[in-house]
Parts: sequence; C-alpha cells; structure tokens
Amino acid sequence: MIRLHLAPLLLGAVLLAASGAPSEAQQPAPGIRAPVADTGIFSPLDLPAGNEFRTASGLPGPRYWQQRADYTIRATLDTAAKRITGSERIRYTNNSPDTLRFVWMQLDQNLFRPGSTGSLLFPPDTRFSARNFPGGFDLTRVAQVSRGTIKAARRGAARPADSAGAELSTRVDGTMMYMALAAPLPPKGVTTFAIDYAFNVPEHGADRMGRDGSLYEIAQWYPRMAVYDDVHGWNTLPYLGQGEFYLEYGDFDYWVTLPAGYIMAGTGTLQNAAQVLTPAERRRLTLAAGSDTTLHIVTEDEIRSGAARPTRSGTQTWHFHAGSVRDVAWAASPEYLWDASGWDGIVTQAYYRPSARATWFEAARMTRFSIREYSTRWFHYPYPQMTSVEGPVTGMEYPMLAMDEAGDTREELYSVATHEIGHMWYPMVVGSDERRYAWMDEGFNTFINTFSEEDYFQRNDAERRRAETARVLELDQGATPQPIMTAANRYLNNDNLGSLAYIKPSIVLLALRNQVLGPTPFDAAFREYTRRWAFKHPQPADFFNTIENVSGENLAWFWRSWFYTTDALDQAVTNVVQRADSDGGTVARITLSNNGAAVMPVDLQLTLADSSTELVKLPVEIWFEGDTYLATVETPKPIVAARVNADGRMPDVAPANDEWHAPVVAGPTPAPPAR
Repeated sequence: MIRLHLAPLLLGAVLLAASGAPSEAQQPAPGIRAPVADTGIFSPLDLPAGNEFRTASGLPGPRYWQQRADYTIRATLDTAAKRITGSERIRYTNNSPDTLRFVWMQLDQNLFRPGSTGSLLFPPDTRFSARNFPGGFDLTRVAQVSRGTIKAARRGAARPADSAGAELSTRVDGTMMYMALAAPLPPKGVTTFAIDYAFNVPEHGADRMGRDGSLYEIAQWYPRMAVYDDVHGWNTLPYLGQGEFYLEYGDFDYWVTLPAGYIMAGTGTLQNAAQVLTPAERRRLTLAAGSDTTLHIVTEDEIRSGAARPTRSGTQTWHFHAGSVRDVAWAASPEYLWDASGWDGIVTQAYYRPSARATWFEAARMTRFSIREYSTRWFHYPYPQMTSVEGPVTGMEYPMLAMDEAGDTREELYSVATHEIGHMWYPMVVGSDERRYAWMDEGFNTFINTFSEEDYFQRNDAERRRAETARVLELDQGATPQPIMTAANRYLNNDNLGSLAYIKPSIVLLALRNQVLGPTPFDAAFREYTRRWAFKHPQPADFFNTIENVSGENLAWFWRSWFYTTDALDQAVTNVVQRADSDGGTVARITLSNNGAAVMPVDLQLTLADSSTELVKLPVEIWFEGDTYLATVETPKPIVAARVNADGRMPDVAPANDEWHAPVVAGPTPAPPAR
C-alpha cells in the first residue's frame, strides 16, 4: 500500500501574457501588476454560445429546427446502355424561421462529368477518382408543382399530372444546383419539386457506387436537397469524391424497374413482395425474421434453375418504402444469393454472388451480431431491417444498406462489414455534417467498432491499437500535420484521411473513456449524445458540451489538444529521490515532466524492491503549475522502477523517456581464487 502526497496546485491555469503592449490608458498604476489573458492549454475553449436553437449544455434548444424532404422516385435501369432514367417528386417543408426565395440541390453524379473539379483533384488510379467517365446528370425537367403531386405518385400513377407546375430557373455549379423558386416559401410552408433526369452509371463511382459485370450498386442516384440549417444556412460544399454527405431526413417511396432476372436489395422495406418474390422466398423470409440462425432465402441451385424468380423475361418493378431516413440506395444482380436472420424484430440480411461464398456465407450472422452489439451498447437500431451487399465497392454505407467487397478472410470481412453497419448510427441516425467534420462520422464509428471487433472474435486488440497510435503520432509530427478538425476536402493526403477521420479520433476517444473520465461516465455521456441528436444535425460544440455536461468534467484542455491542434503528448519520469522513513518504509520524491504541448492525466506505475507494483493516478490538473510536477509517495519498499503510461494507452510520442530505473549499486569486488 502506498500513500501519495500531492503538491499544492494553483487554482487556475497557467496564464500566458497577451501579445501587444497595452495603451497608455490601460497602463496599471505603479506597483500594480497588469492583468494577462488566459490563453493557456486549460483556458476556456472558444465554442459558440448557447442559444434558442442549440443550448450550452449540448441539448437541442427549445426552438431547434431542421428542414424536411420527402421523396417519391421512379427509375429504370437499362443494363444494355448502363444508364438510369428517373423521375422524382420532392415534398419540401420549410421548418426554418426564414422565407426562402431559392433552394440548393446536390447533383452528385456530376462528379463523373468530364472536367469536373473532383476529376482534376484525384488521379485516375486513386480511390475517389472520377476516372474521366462520360457521366453526370442530364436534367430534362426542373419544376415547382402542386402539393398533391406526391400523393398521386404514391397511389401508383406512372407519372403524376402536374402540368400546372412552373419550370424553374436553375444554375448548375459542379455538383450543386441553384433553383430560384417560382414564389417565396414562407416559414412552415410546403412545396413540391418535380425533376426528370438520367445518367450513365460509372463503373468505378469513386468507390461509393458502381458496377461489376451484371451487378449494380447504385447510390447518389437522384438529385438531393442540400441541407439548410441554423449554423451555415445553405450547405453548398461540393462533392469532390473524398468528403461524404450531409442530408435532410424524410420518408422515401421508390420504384426501380429492372430486368426480370435480377434480385434487388435496398434501403427500406419491400412493398410488393408478392409481385417480385416467389411464394417459397416469402415464406422463408417470414421465418428468418424470427430466427437467430441464418436461413437461405435464395439458393445457388434456384439461381441456376431460374426458380429464384417469379418470371424470367421482361422487367419487374421493385417498390421500397423507408421512413425517417436521409438517403436511399440499392444493389441488384441476377446472381445474388440471399441469406437472412432476425434480432429483436429486425431482419438482418446478406446478398452475395457465389464467387464470394468462401467469406460471405457468414455475412448474415455478422450483420446480426453488429446490429445487436451497437443496439445493446449505444442506441437501439430504429429501422426494420439491415442489409449487407457484396460487390465492387470496397466499403460504403447508406441507411439500412452496407456495401462491402468480398474480402480474403472472415476477419477482413467482419472488419469492413461491422464498420459500415456502425455507420447506421453515425451518421445515418445522428446526422452530422460529414463534409466539414468527417471525424463525427468515421471517427465515432471507428471508436464503436473497437468493441464490436473484440466482442465478435473474443480477442484483445490492445497491441493493434498501440501500433495504430504510434502511426498516428508519427503523422502528427511529420511533414504534413493537420488537426482532426480539418474538413474532409482539405486533407493533404490519404494518410491524413485515415488518421484524422478514422484512427486518431477513435484513439483519443478511447483515451478519454479509459484514462480520463472512466468507462461508466463516458459511456453514459456518449449514449446521451446519440439519444439527443438522433435524426438531427449536431455540430462539434453539441458533442463537446454534451460530454462535459453529462460527465461533469471541464474538458477544454482535451478538445484543444486533440481536436484543434497536433500538439504532442510527451510525459516522462525525470528523477526519483528516496529515503527511508521512521517506520521502515520509503519516502520517494518523483519528478514528472510534460515535455510536449498537449496534456493528459498521469498513470504512474511503481515497481518495488519485492517485485510488486502499485499504480498512482494523478489528475490532469497537476499541470496547472507548469511542465514539471513533484509527487511525494510513501511505499513499504524502495522503488526500483517508475513508469508513466505503462499500458501504452496514452498517445505519448516518446515512450523512451517514460521509465526511470534505480541505479544498480555494485557490490564489493570478489577476491581472486587461491592458487
């Protein structure tokens, strides 16, 4: 047992002098010290003040609002021309306090138009490249029509009668389109837009959609409303390939006409199973919904014989409905095998080609496990189904639909599958702005994946995380350092994308959970953040304020160090001086130093002369006084070694100075042996 004597601490942060000399009127009286600005690592973080829309506690305010966009879409895939033709009706509700005279829409397929900005940024052989494809939206109609249009479409009309609609004046700027409204849209006003369009399906859709032979994975396949919010107004950052999406929530009904031999998976719930599935498939699917083991809905024998499809010629139209989602996507292939099971009323599914069977036979089970894992630990999955589809896309997520490649091993497949499924929580339920803050999407998701992967394989990934930490810290101190808060389109290279969007946020959140707050307070705060901002649009300050208010800790120093800078953490044990006390124990004065600009609490492990170890935990406030701290401890035995960050979980850039060892005392020189 040890006793720790804490050195007296200052009551506030170290105060750094403000730059610039004060004016004559501001000069203090003789003998009185001039005040200095609080600009140190512990000073308050300059976050937006709370208001009626977003409170200082991290809650949505009493007058929080967001827009709503409901879609009805009809599209046809021409597999010979590799082209989609579509018609959409968007019912747009203005919940803002502002009168809108124009709106912005996202035309994401324009990334693939020759000469697009994205095609100039990413070389043809890179992941997010447009690859000089002759793509882009061809718009044949953009109109503002009556409110009854959507209802008519949902009744099944091939094309609603909307001749009274006004053609709109538009301006296309890359992947964004400005639309001047026919009449101003007041607060609480509702209008409907009608857009007819077509586009060529790219083979490599910046690794977010595409095709492989007869298989199609289709996303960003309809013009989408841009977000209008209380922070930025219209969010018009372009789609360049790397940054992902920021979208409004609403209900979707969509119909897709495909060759009759195709099997389709999509966001939402299939509405016309009797027309597109066989009686046997419908029975199996009903059984699978209540089964905790995987059932085969479509088998390879049925694909080969043709028994998998109700009809073998012509076309079939698939109808899906999805409620409270921000997007819809789908995949289709004439080769798809289909497995399914269920958990807590949720159907969990996998679609894959026979060529992927070696790994994908387990995919439905992986999907089910991930849904249960994230629901149990963080927030219950709110949708009726979750589907994983195999295809050329390396890994990409859409509501209720995850696109994953085949994978070489089950470990590789699960890593990708559980990552994409984790995105159902961030950003599909918690609808963050991925263009500006990719870490609120990829980083949160990588963090929750940590537990999912360890739980599925019943393994400890601590060594893997230490290796990831070392790599991230190397990048932070390398030639192109950027902070986590860097916008997705501004990453200087792929290494920074992987670090800043994915790995570093996960590493520092794990450190916040395990080393600063503790698992119980952190988990409660993270769950509360998810609950508060489900189906809403949070900003970074909403996350920071929620974690602080629920945990009860002021974490300005943490957010500043790890999210706004690339400051290094370098804790060290500088010296240990010991003496025997009157009770036969040892009193040690241990000098600790913080050699970097970042700060963290200290986990100090002491190894005693009898080989026992003791852990001394020191709060981050020990650095209030400066970069050196003297800890006095009483131990029953002399200390032979003292080490900070013994478990390697702190993001420390220089582990070589983490440990102190007592000098080895040489004994008397033995006498030479007698001759």
